[in-house]
Amino acid sequence: MAPLSKKTDSFVRSPSAESQVSNALDNKEKAVVGKANVTTVEIQPHDSTKKPSWIGSLWDTYDLEPEERRLLTKVDASILVFASLGYFLKNLDQTNVNTAFLSGMKEELNMNANQLVTATSVWTAGYVIGQIPIQLILTRVSPRWVIPALELGWGVATLALYSIKNMSALYGLRFLVGLTESGFYPAIHLFLGSWYTPRELAKRTSIFYVSGALGTMFSGFLQTAAYEGLNGVHGLAGWRWLFIIDAIITIPIALLGFVFLPGLPWNTKANFWLTQSDIDLANARLDKIKRRGAQPWSKCRVKKLFSTWHIYLLPPMYMLYNNAIAQTPMGYWLKSFNNTTNPPVPGRTYSVSQINLLPLPGTAIFVVLACFYAWTSDGPLGGRRWPWMLFGSVVNIIVNTVLVSTPLYKNLAARFFWYYLLPAAGSIGALCMNWITEITGQDFEFRAITVATANDMAYLVQAIAPNFIWKTVDFPKARKGHIWSISLSSIILLWIMMVYYLDKRDRRSQLASSSSGSFSEFDNIKEDSSDSDKSLEALDIPAEPLSLHTTRRERLDHSIS
Repeated sequence: MAPLSKKTDSFVRSPSAESQVSNALDNKEKAVVGKANVTTVEIQPHDSTKKPSWIGSLWDTYDLEPEERRLLTKVDASILVFASLGYFLKNLDQTNVNTAFLSGMKEELNMNANQLVTATSVWTAGYVIGQIPIQLILTRVSPRWVIPALELGWGVATLALYSIKNMSALYGLRFLVGLTESGFYPAIHLFLGSWYTPRELAKRTSIFYVSGALGTMFSGFLQTAAYEGLNGVHGLAGWRWLFIIDAIITIPIALLGFVFLPGLPWNTKANFWLTQSDIDLANARLDKIKRRGAQPWSKCRVKKLFSTWHIYLLPPMYMLYNNAIAQTPMGYWLKSFNNTTNPPVPGRTYSVSQINLLPLPGTAIFVVLACFYAWTSDGPLGGRRWPWMLFGSVVNIIVNTVLVSTPLYKNLAARFFWYYLLPAAGSIGALCMNWITEITGQDFEFRAITVATANDMAYLVQAIAPNFIWKTVDFPKARKGHIWSISLSSIILLWIMMVYYLDKRDRRSQLASSSSGSFSEFDNIKEDSSDSDKSLEALDIPAEPLSLHTTRRERLDHSIS
Protein backbone atom coordinates (compact mmCIF):
# COMPACT_ATOMS: atom_id res chain seq x y z
CA MET A 1 0.00 0.00 0.00
CA ALA A 2 1.42 3.36 -0.97
CA PRO A 3 2.42 5.60 1.93
CA LEU A 4 0.46 8.68 2.78
CA SER A 5 2.28 11.94 2.18
CA LYS A 6 1.90 14.87 4.54
CA LYS A 7 1.11 18.32 3.25
CA THR A 8 0.77 21.04 5.86
CA ASP A 9 -1.79 19.60 8.33
CA SER A 10 -3.70 17.34 5.94
CA PHE A 11 -3.11 13.89 4.48
CA VAL A 12 -3.13 13.16 0.75
CA ARG A 13 -4.89 9.93 -0.13
CA SER A 14 -3.22 7.56 -2.57
CA PRO A 15 -5.38 5.51 -4.99
CA SER A 16 -4.23 2.23 -3.46
CA ALA A 17 -5.18 3.46 0.01
CA GLU A 18 -8.69 4.22 -1.20
CA SER A 19 -8.95 0.83 -2.84
CA GLN A 20 -7.93 -0.98 0.34
CA VAL A 21 -10.44 0.94 2.43
CA SER A 22 -13.19 0.32 -0.12
CA ASN A 23 -12.50 -3.44 -0.10
CA ALA A 24 -12.39 -3.48 3.67
CA LEU A 25 -15.72 -1.71 3.85
CA ASP A 26 -17.25 -4.16 1.38
CA ASN A 27 -16.31 -7.01 3.71
CA LYS A 28 -17.23 -5.05 6.82
CA GLU A 29 -20.79 -4.39 5.71
CA LYS A 30 -21.59 -8.12 5.80
CA ALA A 31 -20.37 -8.72 9.33
CA VAL A 32 -21.39 -11.56 11.56
CA VAL A 33 -22.35 -10.13 14.90
CA GLY A 34 -23.06 -11.26 18.42
CA LYS A 35 -20.96 -13.34 20.71
CA ALA A 36 -22.66 -16.68 20.29
CA ASN A 37 -24.72 -15.76 17.27
CA VAL A 38 -23.91 -16.80 13.73
CA THR A 39 -26.84 -14.86 12.34
CA THR A 40 -25.82 -12.58 9.48
CA VAL A 41 -27.63 -9.26 9.36
CA GLU A 42 -27.14 -7.00 6.39
CA ILE A 43 -28.17 -3.36 6.76
CA GLN A 44 -29.30 -1.56 3.66
CA PRO A 45 -27.05 1.45 2.98
CA HIS A 46 -28.61 4.84 3.37
CA ASP A 47 -28.90 6.88 0.18
CA SER A 48 -26.79 9.93 1.04
CA THR A 49 -27.84 11.71 -2.17
CA LYS A 50 -31.45 11.77 -1.03
CA LYS A 51 -32.37 14.98 0.73
CA PRO A 52 -33.73 14.23 4.21
CA SER A 53 -37.32 15.14 4.91
CA TRP A 54 -38.00 18.00 7.28
CA ILE A 55 -39.21 15.49 9.85
CA GLY A 56 -36.04 13.44 9.37
CA SER A 57 -33.99 16.55 10.04
CA LEU A 58 -35.74 16.94 13.38
CA TRP A 59 -35.75 13.27 14.32
CA ASP A 60 -33.21 11.05 12.57
CA THR A 61 -35.12 7.74 12.54
CA TYR A 62 -37.88 9.00 10.25
CA ASP A 63 -35.96 8.45 7.00
CA LEU A 64 -34.53 5.03 7.92
CA GLU A 65 -35.55 1.67 6.51
CA PRO A 66 -38.67 0.21 8.21
CA GLU A 67 -36.79 -2.51 10.15
CA GLU A 68 -34.32 -0.11 11.68
CA ARG A 69 -36.98 2.51 12.33
CA ARG A 70 -39.03 -0.06 14.26
CA LEU A 71 -35.99 -1.08 16.29
CA LEU A 72 -35.14 2.50 17.26
CA THR A 73 -38.77 3.22 18.12
CA LYS A 74 -38.73 0.31 20.55
CA VAL A 75 -35.37 1.32 22.02
CA ASP A 76 -36.50 4.95 22.36
CA ALA A 77 -39.73 3.85 24.03
CA SER A 78 -37.92 1.69 26.57
CA ILE A 79 -34.37 2.88 27.23
CA LEU A 80 -34.70 6.58 26.38
CA VAL A 81 -38.03 7.02 28.16
CA PHE A 82 -36.86 5.15 31.26
CA ALA A 83 -33.50 6.96 31.29
CA SER A 84 -35.17 10.36 30.97
CA LEU A 85 -37.78 9.63 33.64
CA GLY A 86 -35.11 8.19 35.91
CA TYR A 87 -32.80 11.17 35.54
CA PHE A 88 -35.72 13.52 36.02
CA LEU A 89 -36.51 11.74 39.29
CA LYS A 90 -32.85 11.51 40.31
CA ASN A 91 -32.48 15.27 40.10
CA LEU A 92 -35.87 15.78 41.70
CA ASP A 93 -34.79 13.61 44.65
CA GLN A 94 -31.28 15.07 44.64
CA THR A 95 -32.31 18.72 44.86
CA ASN A 96 -35.43 18.45 47.01
CA VAL A 97 -33.34 19.12 50.12
CA ASN A 98 -32.30 22.51 48.74
CA THR A 99 -35.93 23.33 47.96
CA ALA A 100 -37.06 22.14 51.39
CA PHE A 101 -34.32 24.21 53.05
CA LEU A 102 -35.75 27.37 51.49
CA SER A 103 -39.33 26.36 52.35
CA GLY A 104 -39.29 25.79 56.09
CA MET A 105 -36.92 22.92 56.85
CA LYS A 106 -34.19 25.31 58.01
CA GLU A 107 -36.44 26.85 60.63
CA GLU A 108 -38.10 23.61 61.80
CA LEU A 109 -34.80 21.72 62.24
CA ASN A 110 -32.92 24.80 63.49
CA MET A 111 -30.28 24.36 60.78
CA ASN A 112 -27.32 26.71 60.79
CA ALA A 113 -25.76 28.33 57.75
CA ASN A 114 -23.38 25.55 56.67
CA GLN A 115 -25.37 22.43 57.56
CA LEU A 116 -27.03 22.42 54.14
CA VAL A 117 -23.58 22.39 52.53
CA THR A 118 -22.61 19.50 54.82
CA ALA A 119 -25.74 17.57 53.84
CA THR A 120 -24.84 18.10 50.19
CA SER A 121 -21.26 16.96 50.81
CA VAL A 122 -22.49 13.81 52.60
CA TRP A 123 -24.71 13.02 49.60
CA THR A 124 -21.71 13.57 47.32
CA ALA A 125 -19.54 11.27 49.44
CA GLY A 126 -22.02 8.43 48.91
CA TYR A 127 -22.17 9.30 45.23
CA VAL A 128 -18.37 9.16 44.88
CA ILE A 129 -18.01 5.87 46.76
CA GLY A 130 -20.59 4.00 44.67
CA GLN A 131 -19.84 4.96 41.07
CA ILE A 132 -16.87 2.85 39.98
CA PRO A 133 -17.96 -0.35 41.81
CA ILE A 134 -21.42 -0.09 40.25
CA GLN A 135 -19.91 0.45 36.78
CA LEU A 136 -17.75 -2.64 37.24
CA ILE A 137 -20.85 -4.60 38.23
CA LEU A 138 -22.58 -3.36 35.07
CA THR A 139 -19.85 -4.88 32.89
CA ARG A 140 -20.91 -8.30 34.20
CA VAL A 141 -24.55 -7.95 35.37
CA SER A 142 -27.31 -6.83 33.02
CA PRO A 143 -28.34 -3.18 33.49
CA ARG A 144 -31.99 -4.21 33.25
CA TRP A 145 -31.62 -5.43 36.86
CA VAL A 146 -29.00 -3.06 38.25
CA ILE A 147 -30.42 0.30 37.12
CA PRO A 148 -34.03 -0.19 38.34
CA ALA A 149 -32.69 -1.56 41.64
CA LEU A 150 -30.68 1.63 42.14
CA GLU A 151 -33.73 3.78 41.47
CA LEU A 152 -35.84 1.74 43.86
CA GLY A 153 -33.17 2.24 46.54
CA TRP A 154 -33.07 6.01 46.32
CA GLY A 155 -36.88 6.15 46.16
CA VAL A 156 -37.18 4.34 49.49
CA ALA A 157 -34.46 6.52 51.08
CA THR A 158 -36.24 9.66 49.84
CA LEU A 159 -39.50 8.50 51.40
CA ALA A 160 -37.75 8.07 54.75
CA LEU A 161 -36.58 11.70 54.66
CA TYR A 162 -40.08 12.96 55.41
CA SER A 163 -39.76 11.74 59.00
CA ILE A 164 -36.39 13.26 59.96
CA LYS A 165 -36.18 14.98 63.33
CA ASN A 166 -32.47 15.90 63.52
CA MET A 167 -29.37 16.45 61.41
CA SER A 168 -27.96 12.95 62.00
CA ALA A 169 -30.99 11.41 60.29
CA LEU A 170 -30.72 13.91 57.44
CA TYR A 171 -27.03 13.14 56.90
CA GLY A 172 -27.51 9.35 57.03
CA LEU A 173 -30.40 9.26 54.59
CA ARG A 174 -28.75 11.72 52.21
CA PHE A 175 -25.70 9.43 52.14
CA LEU A 176 -27.92 6.49 51.14
CA VAL A 177 -29.62 8.59 48.45
CA GLY A 178 -26.20 9.54 47.05
CA LEU A 179 -24.93 5.96 47.17
CA THR A 180 -27.91 4.53 45.27
CA GLU A 181 -28.04 7.42 42.78
CA SER A 182 -24.31 7.16 42.07
CA GLY A 183 -24.43 4.51 39.37
CA PHE A 184 -27.37 5.91 37.41
CA TYR A 185 -25.80 8.73 35.36
CA PRO A 186 -22.65 6.90 34.13
CA ALA A 187 -24.64 3.68 33.66
CA ILE A 188 -27.13 5.41 31.37
CA HIS A 189 -24.32 6.92 29.28
CA LEU A 190 -22.83 3.44 28.96
CA PHE A 191 -26.27 2.07 28.13
CA LEU A 192 -27.10 4.68 25.47
CA GLY A 193 -23.67 4.30 23.87
CA SER A 194 -24.29 0.56 23.56
CA TRP A 195 -27.56 0.92 21.61
CA TYR A 196 -27.23 4.13 19.57
CA THR A 197 -24.81 5.07 16.81
CA PRO A 198 -23.03 8.45 16.71
CA ARG A 199 -25.65 9.68 14.25
CA GLU A 200 -28.28 9.27 16.98
CA LEU A 201 -26.40 9.53 20.27
CA ALA A 202 -26.13 13.29 20.92
CA LYS A 203 -29.85 13.92 20.48
CA ARG A 204 -30.81 11.10 22.82
CA THR A 205 -28.19 12.07 25.35
CA SER A 206 -29.39 15.67 25.33
CA ILE A 207 -32.98 14.53 25.98
CA PHE A 208 -31.74 12.39 28.85
CA TYR A 209 -29.56 15.24 30.12
CA VAL A 210 -32.20 17.98 30.07
CA SER A 211 -34.69 15.71 31.82
CA GLY A 212 -32.51 16.15 34.89
CA ALA A 213 -32.80 19.92 34.62
CA LEU A 214 -36.55 19.54 34.26
CA GLY A 215 -36.49 17.55 37.49
CA THR A 216 -34.75 20.45 39.20
CA MET A 217 -37.26 22.89 37.72
CA PHE A 218 -40.24 20.70 38.60
CA SER A 219 -39.01 20.52 42.18
CA GLY A 220 -39.77 24.24 42.47
CA PHE A 221 -43.33 23.78 41.16
CA LEU A 222 -43.84 20.70 43.31
CA GLN A 223 -42.64 22.41 46.49
CA THR A 224 -44.87 25.40 45.75
CA ALA A 225 -47.87 23.07 45.37
CA ALA A 226 -46.93 21.10 48.49
CA TYR A 227 -46.37 24.23 50.53
CA GLU A 228 -49.62 25.88 49.49
CA GLY A 229 -51.85 22.80 49.24
CA LEU A 230 -50.52 20.28 51.75
CA ASN A 231 -48.82 22.38 54.41
CA GLY A 232 -50.29 21.23 57.74
CA VAL A 233 -52.24 18.27 56.30
CA HIS A 234 -52.06 15.36 58.79
CA GLY A 235 -49.79 17.55 60.88
CA LEU A 236 -46.97 17.55 58.32
CA ALA A 237 -45.21 20.65 57.03
CA GLY A 238 -45.21 21.30 53.29
CA TRP A 239 -41.49 20.50 52.94
CA ARG A 240 -42.10 17.04 54.45
CA TRP A 241 -44.83 16.36 51.88
CA LEU A 242 -42.29 17.12 49.15
CA PHE A 243 -40.26 14.00 50.09
CA ILE A 244 -43.41 11.85 50.22
CA ILE A 245 -44.60 13.00 46.79
CA ASP A 246 -41.14 12.50 45.26
CA ALA A 247 -41.04 8.91 46.53
CA ILE A 248 -44.57 8.17 45.31
CA ILE A 249 -43.45 9.17 41.80
CA THR A 250 -40.06 7.41 41.92
CA ILE A 251 -40.87 3.92 43.21
CA PRO A 252 -43.45 2.88 40.53
CA ILE A 253 -41.13 4.01 37.71
CA ALA A 254 -38.34 1.88 39.19
CA LEU A 255 -40.62 -1.17 39.27
CA LEU A 256 -41.61 -0.64 35.62
CA GLY A 257 -37.92 -0.66 34.72
CA PHE A 258 -37.66 -4.32 35.73
CA VAL A 259 -40.33 -5.11 33.12
CA PHE A 260 -39.50 -2.95 30.09
CA LEU A 261 -35.76 -2.25 30.26
CA PRO A 262 -33.67 -4.54 27.99
CA GLY A 263 -30.12 -5.68 28.58
CA LEU A 264 -27.18 -4.85 26.34
CA PRO A 265 -27.40 -5.89 22.66
CA TRP A 266 -24.84 -8.69 23.00
CA ASN A 267 -26.37 -10.30 26.10
CA THR A 268 -30.09 -9.51 25.99
CA LYS A 269 -32.71 -12.11 25.15
CA ALA A 270 -35.77 -11.88 22.94
CA ASN A 271 -38.99 -11.06 24.78
CA PHE A 272 -42.41 -9.54 24.20
CA TRP A 273 -40.72 -6.19 23.49
CA LEU A 274 -37.62 -7.02 21.40
CA THR A 275 -37.57 -9.87 18.90
CA GLN A 276 -34.47 -11.86 17.97
CA SER A 277 -34.40 -9.98 14.65
CA ASP A 278 -34.31 -6.71 16.58
CA ILE A 279 -31.39 -7.94 18.68
CA ASP A 280 -29.48 -9.15 15.61
CA LEU A 281 -30.01 -5.80 13.92
CA ALA A 282 -28.84 -3.95 17.05
CA ASN A 283 -25.63 -5.99 17.08
CA ALA A 284 -25.10 -5.37 13.37
CA ARG A 285 -25.38 -1.62 13.97
CA LEU A 286 -22.72 -1.82 16.69
CA ASP A 287 -20.46 -3.85 14.43
CA LYS A 288 -20.74 -1.14 11.80
CA ILE A 289 -19.27 1.47 14.16
CA LYS A 290 -16.78 -0.92 15.84
CA ARG A 291 -18.56 -0.63 19.17
CA ARG A 292 -17.42 -3.69 21.14
CA GLY A 293 -19.23 -5.83 23.65
CA ALA A 294 -17.99 -7.10 27.00
CA GLN A 295 -14.69 -8.99 27.05
CA PRO A 296 -12.76 -10.81 29.80
CA TRP A 297 -10.36 -8.78 31.90
CA SER A 298 -6.67 -9.61 31.55
CA LYS A 299 -3.38 -8.24 32.84
CA CYS A 300 -2.66 -6.88 29.35
CA ARG A 301 -5.97 -5.02 29.19
CA VAL A 302 -5.50 -3.49 32.65
CA LYS A 303 -2.00 -2.38 31.65
CA LYS A 304 -3.38 -0.86 28.45
CA LEU A 305 -5.99 1.05 30.44
CA PHE A 306 -3.30 2.88 32.40
CA SER A 307 -0.80 3.27 29.56
CA THR A 308 -2.83 5.64 27.35
CA TRP A 309 -3.49 9.35 27.78
CA HIS A 310 -7.27 8.87 27.82
CA ILE A 311 -7.64 7.81 31.45
CA TYR A 312 -5.47 10.73 32.57
CA LEU A 313 -7.01 13.53 30.49
CA LEU A 314 -10.65 12.66 29.81
CA PRO A 315 -11.87 12.32 33.45
CA PRO A 316 -10.16 15.60 34.52
CA MET A 317 -11.74 17.35 31.54
CA TYR A 318 -15.22 16.38 32.75
CA MET A 319 -14.26 17.26 36.33
CA LEU A 320 -13.21 20.76 35.26
CA TYR A 321 -16.43 21.26 33.30
CA ASN A 322 -18.65 19.94 36.09
CA ASN A 323 -17.08 22.05 38.81
CA ALA A 324 -16.93 25.18 36.66
CA ILE A 325 -20.74 25.32 36.72
CA ALA A 326 -21.66 27.92 39.31
CA GLN A 327 -23.99 26.99 42.15
CA THR A 328 -26.63 29.56 41.28
CA PRO A 329 -27.09 32.05 44.11
CA MET A 330 -30.41 33.36 42.79
CA GLY A 331 -32.59 31.72 45.46
CA TYR A 332 -30.39 33.12 48.22
CA TRP A 333 -30.38 36.52 46.50
CA LEU A 334 -34.19 36.58 46.44
CA LYS A 335 -34.42 35.47 50.06
CA SER A 336 -31.97 38.22 51.10
CA PHE A 337 -34.63 40.83 50.23
CA ASN A 338 -36.65 39.52 53.20
CA ASN A 339 -34.00 40.58 55.72
CA THR A 340 -36.00 42.62 58.22
CA THR A 341 -32.96 43.87 60.14
CA ASN A 342 -31.16 45.44 57.22
CA PRO A 343 -33.31 45.20 54.05
CA PRO A 344 -31.16 45.70 50.91
CA VAL A 345 -34.08 47.24 48.98
CA PRO A 346 -36.67 48.68 51.39
CA GLY A 347 -40.22 47.74 50.44
CA ARG A 348 -39.27 44.81 48.16
CA THR A 349 -39.76 41.27 49.47
CA TYR A 350 -40.38 37.85 47.92
CA SER A 351 -42.72 35.11 49.11
CA VAL A 352 -41.73 31.44 49.43
CA SER A 353 -43.56 30.68 46.18
CA GLN A 354 -41.71 33.45 44.34
CA ILE A 355 -38.35 32.25 45.68
CA ASN A 356 -39.11 28.77 44.31
CA LEU A 357 -40.52 29.89 40.94
CA LEU A 358 -38.51 32.94 39.83
CA PRO A 359 -35.26 30.98 39.17
CA LEU A 360 -37.04 28.56 36.81
CA PRO A 361 -36.59 30.54 33.53
CA GLY A 362 -32.85 29.87 33.90
CA THR A 363 -33.58 26.15 33.79
CA ALA A 364 -35.73 26.65 30.68
CA ILE A 365 -32.80 28.44 29.00
CA PHE A 366 -30.57 25.51 29.98
CA VAL A 367 -32.96 23.02 28.35
CA VAL A 368 -33.28 24.98 25.10
CA LEU A 369 -29.52 25.47 24.77
CA ALA A 370 -28.71 21.82 25.54
CA CYS A 371 -31.06 20.67 22.76
CA PHE A 372 -29.72 23.31 20.37
CA TYR A 373 -26.13 22.25 21.03
CA ALA A 374 -26.98 18.56 20.47
CA TRP A 375 -28.97 19.00 17.24
CA THR A 376 -26.40 21.34 15.70
CA SER A 377 -23.53 19.12 16.85
CA ASP A 378 -25.06 16.13 15.06
CA GLY A 379 -26.02 18.30 12.07
CA PRO A 380 -24.06 21.33 10.82
CA LEU A 381 -20.99 20.53 12.95
CA GLY A 382 -20.77 17.02 11.55
CA GLY A 383 -20.64 15.23 14.89
CA ARG A 384 -18.02 17.49 16.44
CA ARG A 385 -18.59 18.09 20.15
CA TRP A 386 -15.68 20.34 21.07
CA PRO A 387 -16.75 23.65 19.37
CA TRP A 388 -19.81 24.06 21.59
CA MET A 389 -17.77 23.00 24.61
CA LEU A 390 -15.39 25.88 23.92
CA PHE A 391 -18.29 28.26 23.40
CA GLY A 392 -20.02 27.25 26.65
CA SER A 393 -16.82 27.76 28.63
CA VAL A 394 -16.36 31.26 27.20
CA VAL A 395 -19.96 32.14 28.11
CA ASN A 396 -19.36 30.87 31.64
CA ILE A 397 -16.30 33.10 32.02
CA ILE A 398 -18.25 36.16 30.84
CA VAL A 399 -21.33 35.58 33.03
CA ASN A 400 -19.38 34.85 36.21
CA THR A 401 -17.12 37.84 35.59
CA VAL A 402 -20.14 40.13 35.36
CA LEU A 403 -21.78 38.67 38.48
CA VAL A 404 -18.66 38.98 40.62
CA SER A 405 -17.82 42.51 39.51
CA THR A 406 -21.24 44.23 39.70
CA PRO A 407 -23.31 45.31 42.75
CA LEU A 408 -25.99 42.92 44.00
CA TYR A 409 -28.88 45.37 44.26
CA LYS A 410 -28.08 48.32 41.99
CA ASN A 411 -29.66 47.10 38.73
CA LEU A 412 -32.16 44.36 39.56
CA ALA A 413 -33.29 43.72 35.97
CA ALA A 414 -29.70 43.20 34.81
CA ARG A 415 -29.06 40.93 37.78
CA PHE A 416 -32.03 38.75 36.84
CA PHE A 417 -30.72 38.58 33.25
CA TRP A 418 -27.24 37.37 34.25
CA TYR A 419 -28.62 34.89 36.76
CA TYR A 420 -30.78 33.42 34.03
CA LEU A 421 -27.73 33.03 31.77
CA LEU A 422 -25.70 31.31 34.48
CA PRO A 423 -26.98 27.78 33.65
CA ALA A 424 -25.92 28.19 29.99
CA ALA A 425 -22.48 26.67 30.63
CA GLY A 426 -24.09 23.56 32.07
CA SER A 427 -25.82 22.91 28.76
CA ILE A 428 -22.64 21.43 27.27
CA GLY A 429 -22.53 18.58 29.79
CA ALA A 430 -24.15 16.04 27.47
CA LEU A 431 -21.70 16.85 24.67
CA CYS A 432 -18.74 16.56 27.02
CA MET A 433 -19.75 13.06 28.10
CA ASN A 434 -20.64 12.18 24.48
CA TRP A 435 -17.14 13.09 23.41
CA ILE A 436 -15.60 10.89 26.11
CA THR A 437 -17.91 8.02 25.17
CA GLU A 438 -17.04 8.27 21.48
CA ILE A 439 -13.29 8.62 21.97
CA THR A 440 -13.25 5.41 24.05
CA GLY A 441 -16.01 3.63 22.13
CA GLN A 442 -13.95 0.69 20.86
CA ASP A 443 -13.64 -1.00 24.25
CA PHE A 444 -16.70 -1.55 26.46
CA GLU A 445 -14.88 -1.97 29.78
CA PHE A 446 -12.48 0.89 29.03
CA ARG A 447 -15.46 3.09 28.20
CA ALA A 448 -17.25 2.05 31.41
CA ILE A 449 -14.22 2.80 33.61
CA THR A 450 -13.46 6.12 31.89
CA VAL A 451 -17.04 7.39 32.11
CA ALA A 452 -17.36 6.35 35.76
CA THR A 453 -13.96 7.83 36.65
CA ALA A 454 -14.90 11.10 34.95
CA ASN A 455 -18.16 11.41 36.85
CA ASP A 456 -16.55 10.20 40.08
CA MET A 457 -13.73 12.72 39.87
CA ALA A 458 -16.21 15.52 39.22
CA TYR A 459 -18.26 14.70 42.29
CA LEU A 460 -15.21 14.02 44.46
CA VAL A 461 -14.16 17.62 43.97
CA GLN A 462 -17.76 18.67 44.59
CA ALA A 463 -17.69 16.86 47.93
CA ILE A 464 -14.77 19.02 49.08
CA ALA A 465 -14.81 22.35 47.23
CA PRO A 466 -18.23 23.70 48.35
CA ASN A 467 -17.10 23.70 51.98
CA PHE A 468 -14.47 26.27 51.04
CA ILE A 469 -15.66 27.82 47.77
CA TRP A 470 -19.48 27.87 47.90
CA LYS A 471 -20.17 28.44 51.59
CA THR A 472 -23.78 29.23 52.39
CA VAL A 473 -22.65 32.18 54.49
CA ASP A 474 -21.05 33.72 51.36
CA PHE A 475 -24.30 33.82 49.40
CA PRO A 476 -25.71 35.69 47.58
CA LYS A 477 -22.46 37.46 46.58
CA ALA A 478 -20.44 34.21 46.43
CA ARG A 479 -17.30 36.01 45.27
CA LYS A 480 -14.96 33.06 45.83
CA GLY A 481 -17.34 30.74 43.97
CA HIS A 482 -17.59 32.93 40.88
CA ILE A 483 -13.80 33.34 40.74
CA TRP A 484 -13.49 29.55 41.05
CA SER A 485 -15.83 29.09 38.06
CA ILE A 486 -13.89 31.61 35.98
CA SER A 487 -10.59 29.88 36.75
CA LEU A 488 -11.82 26.37 35.90
CA SER A 489 -13.48 27.51 32.67
CA SER A 490 -10.22 29.15 31.61
CA ILE A 491 -8.36 25.88 32.19
CA ILE A 492 -11.03 23.96 30.26
CA LEU A 493 -10.36 26.01 27.13
CA LEU A 494 -6.78 24.75 27.07
CA TRP A 495 -7.76 21.23 28.14
CA ILE A 496 -10.27 20.80 25.32
CA MET A 497 -7.71 21.79 22.71
CA MET A 498 -5.17 19.37 24.21
CA VAL A 499 -7.65 16.47 24.07
CA TYR A 500 -8.65 17.44 20.53
CA TYR A 501 -5.00 17.47 19.43
CA LEU A 502 -4.17 14.09 21.00
CA ASP A 503 -7.29 12.41 19.63
CA LYS A 504 -6.61 13.77 16.15
CA ARG A 505 -2.98 12.70 16.44
CA ASP A 506 -4.03 9.15 17.35
CA ARG A 507 -6.40 8.95 14.39
CA ARG A 508 -3.71 10.12 12.02
CA SER A 509 -1.21 7.74 13.57
CA GLN A 510 -3.59 4.82 13.11
CA LEU A 511 -4.20 5.85 9.52
CA ALA A 512 -0.48 6.11 8.81
CA SER A 513 0.29 2.80 10.55
CA SER A 514 -2.16 1.00 8.27
CA SER A 515 0.12 1.66 5.31
CA SER A 516 2.86 -0.43 6.95
CA GLY A 517 0.53 -3.06 8.38
CA SER A 518 1.06 -2.07 12.01
CA PHE A 519 -1.64 -1.17 14.45
CA SER A 520 -1.83 1.19 17.40
CA GLU A 521 -1.88 -0.21 20.93
CA PHE A 522 -5.20 1.42 21.70
CA ASP A 523 -7.00 -0.54 18.95
CA ASN A 524 -8.69 -3.32 20.83
CA ILE A 525 -8.68 -5.99 18.10
CA LYS A 526 -10.28 -9.28 18.99
CA GLU A 527 -8.40 -12.47 18.24
CA ASP A 528 -11.18 -13.68 15.96
CA SER A 529 -11.44 -10.45 13.95
CA SER A 530 -11.31 -10.76 10.19
CA ASP A 531 -8.65 -9.09 8.06
CA SER A 532 -11.19 -6.58 6.84
CA ASP A 533 -12.05 -5.75 10.43
CA LYS A 534 -8.39 -5.10 11.17
CA SER A 535 -8.03 -2.85 8.14
CA LEU A 536 -10.87 -0.68 9.36
CA GLU A 537 -9.59 -0.74 12.92
CA ALA A 538 -6.14 0.41 11.86
CA LEU A 539 -7.57 3.19 9.73
CA ASP A 540 -9.81 4.12 12.66
CA ILE A 541 -12.65 5.42 10.55
CA PRO A 542 -14.00 7.64 13.30
CA ALA A 543 -17.04 6.65 15.29
CA GLU A 544 -17.55 10.18 16.50
CA PRO A 545 -18.79 12.20 13.51
CA LEU A 546 -19.97 9.38 11.27
CA SER A 547 -23.34 7.86 10.64
CA LEU A 548 -24.06 4.19 10.14
CA HIS A 549 -25.61 5.31 6.87
CA THR A 550 -22.80 7.36 5.35
CA THR A 551 -21.42 6.18 2.04
CA ARG A 552 -18.01 4.52 1.74
CA ARG A 553 -16.66 7.62 0.04
CA GLU A 554 -17.91 9.86 2.85
CA ARG A 555 -16.36 7.62 5.49
CA LEU A 556 -13.05 7.50 3.65
CA ASP A 557 -12.99 11.27 3.13
CA HIS A 558 -13.79 11.90 6.78
CA SER A 559 -11.16 9.47 8.07
CA ILE A 560 -8.42 11.25 6.14
CA SER A 561 -9.57 14.85 6.65
